Amino acid sequence: MFLRPLAFCAAGALWLTACAPALRCQTAPAPTTYSIMESNAMFGPVLTVHVYRNGAKAMLDSESAASAAMPNAIHTRALYDLNTQQSLSWDLADSSIPCGKSNFSGGWGDPFAASADLLNDLNKQNPKQMGTETVLGFSARILEASGPDGTIRVWIDTKTGLVLKALSIPASGAPQTIIEVLSVSYAPPPDSVFAVPAVCAQAAAGPRVLSETDRIAALTGGNAQDFVEATNGPGSENSCTVLYRVVRAGTLEPVTSGFQVALDTTLDPSHPPSYTIGRSPDGQATFAGGGLREVTAQMRNGVLGIDHPPAQFELDTEFGNGGSASALIYRQCFALQTVLLYVVKDPANVGEGGDWLWAKSGKYARSRTDPASKQ
Repeated sequence: MFLRPLAFCAAGALWLTACAPALRCQTAPAPTTYSIMESNAMFGPVLTVHVYRNGAKAMLDSESAASAAMPNAIHTRALYDLNTQQSLSWDLADSSIPCGKSNFSGGWGDPFAASADLLNDLNKQNPKQMGTETVLGFSARILEASGPDGTIRVWIDTKTGLVLKALSIPASGAPQTIIEVLSVSYAPPPDSVFAVPAVCAQAAAGPRVLSETDRIAALTGGNAQDFVEATNGPGSENSCTVLYRVVRAGTLEPVTSGFQVALDTTLDPSHPPSYTIGRSPDGQATFAGGGLREVTAQMRNGVLGIDHPPAQFELDTEFGNGGSASALIYRQCFALQTVLLYVVKDPANVGEGGDWLWAKSGKYARSRTDPASKQ
C-alpha cells in the first residue's frame, strides 16, 4: 500500500478499478503523528512495514524473513526529513551495505497519502458496497470489485480513508490477504524510533546532497543550464519533432545498441493505462497495455525520431537483464527538432541510476545523426 500503485500485481490492479461514491467527500485531514504496522504481500513474500511519523520526521522500517522465493532476509530502515526533503537509509540485514543519504521528492511512503491516491483511483468506478465492519477498533466500509481474474475485497477506515485490509479472491485458488494493517496508534512515536545508528553518523552529516543543478552537471559532465528535467510538467504548448537517444553519464557518449524502446503517444493522463513488460530468460522484452508498442526497429544510429508527440507520452527503455527505465515524459520544445536524452550510469546495471533530460542548448541539443524514421 505504501508503494507506487503502478507496481501492483494483477490483484492490486483489479483493486484500483473500483471505488465507492460516498468516499469522494472524504475531507478529514490526514494525521501527521502516528505509528502504523502493516503486513503486505502484494509483491510476493510477506513484508512487514512499520511507518512512524511525528510532524516533519518519518521512519519506514521494512522487514521480511528469508523464504524459498527470497533466500535472503530483508530488514531496512529509511529516515525522512519532510522539511529538507532528504532521506537517510541503512540495511540492518547486511552491514556491508553503506548508509545512503539522498534527496527525495513526491511520496515517501505516507500510508494516508498512499490511501488517498488509491481511493482517487477507486472512485473511477462503483464497486459493490458490502456493509461495514469493525477492524482494529475502527469502523471500516467494505467494498468489493470483481473482474475476470477474481474479486478484491477492501476494508477502508470511514474516518481517515486509511486502507485497513485488502483480500484477493482469485477465480480459482485460495483467497489471499494482500494488505493488512496490524496496529495503529496516533500517539507521538518515541524519539528512539528516529535514532540514527553510529555507523550512519558520517553519512548523516555528509557528503553534501547535491542541488538539482549540481546533480545534472555531475551527471552530464557539462553545463547544467543546457538541460531540463523531462519528467517535470507541464508539457510545452508548442510542438516539435523529438529526437530520443540513450547516452552514458559523464561523457554523454551515445549508446546505440543493447536496449529496446517502446512508446505510447496515445495515453490519457487522466486515465493512465496499466502496462505489462514481459522478459524472456535472455532478456528480450515484450510490451503490452495501453498504446505501448515497441519502436526499436525504427531507430537509426541510436536515434529515434518521434514526430510531434503530445504534451505527455510514455517512454520505456529496456536494457535486457541490465534493468529498465520508463517515465511519463512532458514535451519541451526548444527547436523544431528537440533532443531528449536518457542519461544512464551503467547500461548493464540500470539500478546504478540515470535521468531523463531535454537538451535545450549547447552541442548536445543537436542530434549527431539524421533519423531516417519518425513516429
